[in-house]
Amino acid sequence: MRRLGSALLAVSMFAGCGGLETEPSPESLTSPSIESQQAPITTTNVDVAPECQGIITFVNTASFQTLDTYLPSNVVTNLVSRRATAPFTSLADVSSVNLVAETRLKQIEQGARATGAIGSSCVGIFDGLAISTSDAAAIVSLVNTIPDSELHDVLPDAWNGAANLLNLRPFTTAQAISNVAGIGEVSFRSIRNSATLSRPFEALATALNAIPSNGSYGAQLKRHFDWWNEVTAYHGYSQGGPTCFGLEPSSVPSGATIRPNLANAAEVRAAVVNTINYVNGNALISASVRNAGLANLDALSAGRSFKGCIFSYSDDPWSRHNVSIFVDTVNGFSVFTETWWAE
Repeated sequence: MRRLGSALLAVSMFAGCGGLETEPSPESLTSPSIESQQAPITTTNVDVAPECQGIITFVNTASFQTLDTYLPSNVVTNLVSRRATAPFTSLADVSSVNLVAETRLKQIEQGARATGAIGSSCVGIFDGLAISTSDAAAIVSLVNTIPDSELHDVLPDAWNGAANLLNLRPFTTAQAISNVAGIGEVSFRSIRNSATLSRPFEALATALNAIPSNGSYGAQLKRHFDWWNEVTAYHGYSQGGPTCFGLEPSSVPSGATIRPNLANAAEVRAAVVNTINYVNGNALISASVRNAGLANLDALSAGRSFKGCIFSYSDDPWSRHNVSIFVDTVNGFSVFTETWWAE
């Protein structure tokens, strides 16, 4: 790596581009100047947010001399040789080059920021993900509020990491979450996905939950919830135990009937559509929100298997609630539907 000359250092310090930029404070995440630079939240399972795409552009187009300013020369040689055969398309693609790992990715990020390829709306690279300010805010919000049972479903292979997050929260930055012991590339990506990929479905749930009730019937739709508390909550007029499927033996609620088959995408969608129809959601929810939410649900549930429980309960002799809970057995994507009536 060539040493930066004093003149270049002075320019970079004056421009505010020298060194690794730290993540903005929570206050700056909500300031008008930052919000005005934000693009929509990352909604696909990619490792570079749209606001951070300049990192890939930088490593694909910067000259050898420019890259050599930020990286060891042997790493630059490997990158330039590889991009001559095909342009890089992702951080994973860049990381596949010999001698490139997290430290080198951060140096590439530094170069992209210093040359103006990315701006303040790209927070940076953490655990193999380049995240935007919108992503970072969503990650922090999720980790600070997610119920215990849901977090362990989102991180099924990182229980120590999940426990550490629960013990250390609240967090103020995505970087702090990334730094927690037991949180690595796979688990951090799972958290990002849980925080950002289901926003259209969450908008549908918000719209449905906002439909006013006349006191005789109603419905509720949730994306994030504590399924264990929902299933085991006490109700004075129980309608019998739940029917559950796919649960670990230690997680089966008392009195539950075990169904042998897991739920699939069609069953989850049918429960959601029934909930929408129950409160005349096709007329009361805008078509754009409804269609986008269902399309998002379809994309996230296609080919997936779900554990969960289905049950009914009453809090008095004159009402009834019907609840369905579905949790993806691998990534923890969860859906709660409830319809109710009262005399």
